[in-house]
Amino acid sequence: MSLDEVGQLRAADPDAPDTPDTPVRTPGTWAALRPLLLRLHFYAGVLIAPLLLVAATTGLLYAGSWQAEKILYADQLTVDRVGASAQPLSAQVAAAVNAAPQGTVSAVWPAPEADATTRVIMESPGLAEGETLTVFVDPYTAEVRGKLTTVGDALPLRAWLSEFHASLHLGEFGRNYSELAASWLWVVALGGLALWIGRKRARKAGRAALVLPDRKATGRRKTLSWHGSVGVWIVLGLVGLSATGLTWSRYAGENIGELKDGLGGGTPAVAAKLPGAPAADAGGEHAGHGAAGGDQAAAPAPSAPADAIGIDGAVAAARSAGVTESLRITLPAQGKGYVVKEQDKQVPVHLDAVSVDPADGRVMDVLRFADHPLLAQLTRFGIDLHMGLTFGLVNQLALAVLAVLVMAMVVWGYRMWWLRRPTKDRTLSVGRAQPRGAWRKLPVTVLLPLAAATALVGWFVPLLGISLLVFLAADVALGFAASRRRAGAGAGV
Repeated sequence: MSLDEVGQLRAADPDAPDTPDTPVRTPGTWAALRPLLLRLHFYAGVLIAPLLLVAATTGLLYAGSWQAEKILYADQLTVDRVGASAQPLSAQVAAAVNAAPQGTVSAVWPAPEADATTRVIMESPGLAEGETLTVFVDPYTAEVRGKLTTVGDALPLRAWLSEFHASLHLGEFGRNYSELAASWLWVVALGGLALWIGRKRARKAGRAALVLPDRKATGRRKTLSWHGSVGVWIVLGLVGLSATGLTWSRYAGENIGELKDGLGGGTPAVAAKLPGAPAADAGGEHAGHGAAGGDQAAAPAPSAPADAIGIDGAVAAARSAGVTESLRITLPAQGKGYVVKEQDKQVPVHLDAVSVDPADGRVMDVLRFADHPLLAQLTRFGIDLHMGLTFGLVNQLALAVLAVLVMAMVVWGYRMWWLRRPTKDRTLSVGRAQPRGAWRKLPVTVLLPLAAATALVGWFVPLLGISLLVFLAADVALGFAASRRRAGAGAGV
C-alpha cells in the first residue's frame, strides 16, 4: 500500500491501523461527509457539552422532585384519616377563605385520591407573577391542613427546581442556556449515531458491537466504545428531550407553535363564553414547562356572573357529562361560566373538559381529548413524558437514568478529547479537531442540499443557527491565524 493510499484510508477512518493488510475503500459520499460531521461533533461536544451537563444535572434534580415533594409536604397533601363521606366543595372552599381572607378564589382541585386533600387556589396580593396561594383542606372535615405558595400544580420545591432547570434562576436571559442545550442536543445525538454506525460498518463489526462496549479495548478506544454504545441506547430519549424541550423554548418554541397552528395542530380550548357576553379570545392550552405542569387558573373578574348553582352544581353537571377524573374547576369569570377539566395525565389519560352555565347548570360545551388534533395530542404526550408524568414513578426513574447517562457521555467525550492531545507537552496541550476544509470535498449534489437544510434549520431553531455561525466565524479566524503563523515561519526559514 502506498503512502497516498494510507492517507486516504486514515482520512476516512482516523483510528484505522496503518498496515498493508488494511483494505483500501473507494472514497464516496460518506467518506467525504464523515470528516465534516466529525468536526461539527467535535466543536459541539467541546463547547456545548457544559450546557448539556448542567441541563442533565438540573433535570435529574427535577425528576426526583415529584417524589420529594410527597415526603416534604405530606402534611399538606394528605389527610390523617379517610372519612366515610366528603364535605360539600362549597364548605371546603369556605374553610379556605376563612383561613386566607386576603385571597380571591380562582380555582378548586377536589381531592384526587381518598387520602388526598382538596386544593383551593387563590390570587393573593404580594405574590410574584405566575404564583398563587394554595390552601389545602381535608375533604372529610373541612379542616385547613396548610397554605403554600405554588406555581400551577408545583409546590415550592418543584417550582424552584423547575425554574432552576429552565433558566438557572437568571430570568429570561437564563432561558437561553436551556434553549441552546435543547437546540444542539438532537444534532449531537444524531451526528454521533451516524458516526458510530459508520465506524462499525467500516470495520464490518456485527450488530452487537453497536450496542455493547468492547471489553478488550483499552485507553481511548475503551472510552470511545462506551461513549458510542451507550449513545445508541439513549439516542431516542435524547432526541425526544430535545424536541419537547424546544416546544416551550422562547425562540424555537414560538416557531413550533406557529407551525403547529398552520398545520391545524393547535390545542383547542373548551368554549366557556356565556350567552350574550362579548366575544373574547379564548386562548389556547399550550403547556408551559414543569412548574406549571398544566393549565393556569384564571382569576375571576370582579363582575363575575351570578352563580345560582354553586361549585357543587358545576361538578355535578360535569360528572353527568362524563368528566369525572382528577378535576380542576375554574370559577366563573366575567362573561364566562365554570370550566371543569380533567387533569389525569397518566396512561390512560383523562383530559376531557366541559363548560357549565352558572345560572342554570347547563353544559355549554364538551371537549374530549380524543377530538384534539393529532399534533396537539402528540405534543401533550411528549411534554408530559419530558416532565415525568405519563407513567408516574417509572417515567421519573427513566428520566433520572437518562440524565445520569448524559452526564457520563459528556465526561467520556471530554476524556477522549484529552487523550487525543499531542504526546509532547502533555501539560498544556489538548485534543485536536478534525482538519479544516472537509466541506470542500463534498460533491455539489450533497453540499447544496446540505447547506439549504442547514440554513432552514438554523432559521427555525434560531439559537442553533446563531451559535453555528459563531462556530464558523471562530473557525475561519483560527484558520487565518494559523496560516499567518505558517507563512511567518516559512519566511523566517
